[in-house]
Amino acid sequence: MKTVFLTLIMSGLVLTASAQQKPDTVVVELAKTSRVIFTIKDRKDLPTLRQYDFQALFTDILNKIDNTPVVLQRDTVTEPAENKREYEIVTWDSDDDENWQKERKSSYSRRTRHSINFDLGMNNYLNEGKFPDENNELYTVRPWGSWYVAINSIQHTHVKGKLFLEWGAGINWYNFKFQHDNILMTKDENGVIFTADDRDVDYVKSKLTASYLTASLIPVFDFGGRGSKPRFWDSYGSKFRFGLGPYASYRIGSHSKLVYENGDKTKEKDYDNFYLNTFRYGLRLQLGIQSTDFFFNYDLNELFSTKPNNPKLNAFSFGIIF
Repeated sequence: MKTVFLTLIMSGLVLTASAQQKPDTVVVELAKTSRVIFTIKDRKDLPTLRQYDFQALFTDILNKIDNTPVVLQRDTVTEPAENKREYEIVTWDSDDDENWQKERKSSYSRRTRHSINFDLGMNNYLNEGKFPDENNELYTVRPWGSWYVAINSIQHTHVKGKLFLEWGAGINWYNFKFQHDNILMTKDENGVIFTADDRDVDYVKSKLTASYLTASLIPVFDFGGRGSKPRFWDSYGSKFRFGLGPYASYRIGSHSKLVYENGDKTKEKDYDNFYLNTFRYGLRLQLGIQSTDFFFNYDLNELFSTKPNNPKLNAFSFGIIF
């Protein structure tokens, strides 16, 4: 079969070159969708062509095509009117595997981007929809100084159009600084106990701190950027964006802290769970204008477990995203 194939090619070349001086093309149809095309412009090339090992040449070509990604490019060439015919020139444009891998990674990177985000704001809680200070509760929180801090590893994935998905995980801290600086936290079998310490010292502050591992999944509509690119794709935030989605957290630590001065500054820390729920979950709202983004988190479950004496508190936090 190979011998017949090569004979056809060479015969076509000889006949074409002998018949006319103008460039001509020999097309050899192979299989269903493949063809081999020879173009000869001058019959002086025939002696050189006769020296070629066409069998080895085509073996090398087929092996290369078989082992590399291929892009098929088609160009249609029309002969002058006197020839009255049309043919196609087919060019195989092959890139090596390394370049193809780079293009694939580049395509993926354009779809998903990564960033490290920092949340900084304040936290508080509601007791059955009201702030605890309305009932003069000892666990009333002082807003200034009750800091919420988070470090998150976030992936930004383009879904379609203006819709993006922000998903990832991080660590965050609740810091509830009590309104009164002399609040002691203890617990018994019925729940957590808040009492006012009456020692003759100068109290500086009292607070409860809890740390969590958190995972979130926030759909975001981004109307900024240029075209379909969002703010975090091209750094040209110019319009409004918002997102709302769930988060879930696992508590990894908690302690109370009482600071007072009695000649020297003294810090008393009590590392305990204080019946804080191990898991918490809620909804996160994100709003962005130009290059600034804000967040608001609200816990749907209560901060403390359902012991009889535990207050029914739902924590929330708000602030800015860096």
